Amino acid sequence: MEYLPLLGPAAPEEGWVPAPRYLLRRQRILRQLRNLSPCEVIEIGCGAGMLLQELSARGFLCQALESSPQARQLVARLSAKTGQKIAVHDEPDASWRGRFSLVMAFEVLEHIEDDAAAMKQWASWLAPRGTLLISVPAHPRLWSAADEWAGHYRRYRKQDLIDVVVAAGLEIEHVECYGFPLGNVTEQMQARGIRRHPPRASLDQSHQINSNRSGIERDHVLRWYPAMRSLPGQLALRCALAAQAMSSGLPFGNGYLIRARGG
Repeated sequence: MEYLPLLGPAAPEEGWVPAPRYLLRRQRILRQLRNLSPCEVIEIGCGAGMLLQELSARGFLCQALESSPQARQLVARLSAKTGQKIAVHDEPDASWRGRFSLVMAFEVLEHIEDDAAAMKQWASWLAPRGTLLISVPAHPRLWSAADEWAGHYRRYRKQDLIDVVVAAGLEIEHVECYGFPLGNVTEQMQARGIRRHPPRASLDQSHQINSNRSGIERDHVLRWYPAMRSLPGQLALRCALAAQAMSSGLPFGNGYLIRARGG
């Protein structure tokens, strides 16, 4: 594994490197967590668990819920390399009710058919006045082959997402639209690539199979990673992150990030 402050952890030898959309999201997530003291945290749908690797190194007590066997195995291999302790579960535990001061789920809710029921379950795992932090793809008009490839049921309008969170008994603290402009461009490029050259796993597979794959498959990013980690690549990323920060209050990006608090 390797680590660069701007790009976070990466494991090219394991076939996982950060995609541009992940890096755009990571910046905004870390900003929302900057004033949060280390606590017990669970991430739903952790994928490779790279964000939990960073939080664990900062003193957070990290657990994860991950349905993909391949992702769970990857997290275990990476944790063995870094020495960070991340407990990964394949199903919820009854002891989670009211337990976690921080519950996170990034690009997960859109994979779940009954999103309202999922949100209520996640809210029930929050400790009193705990923090929920989630992200989802934005704007139904942006639906593309990339959503089908990833096993999405929907993309969200801002108000629809707020309604799901509020219906679970949570108080909205912050909403932003992230990704503009780099995320919009790279998502369109990915969708065009999928349409022209469908991946080995076909688009008509089950949502679960597609969802399991989307969290860890980085074949489309690996060839670009050397350019991303170069000095010119990092300079370009810094410019993209600055543009994203300036536009986060506007509905131009391709994702929503929302922070809410439990009762």
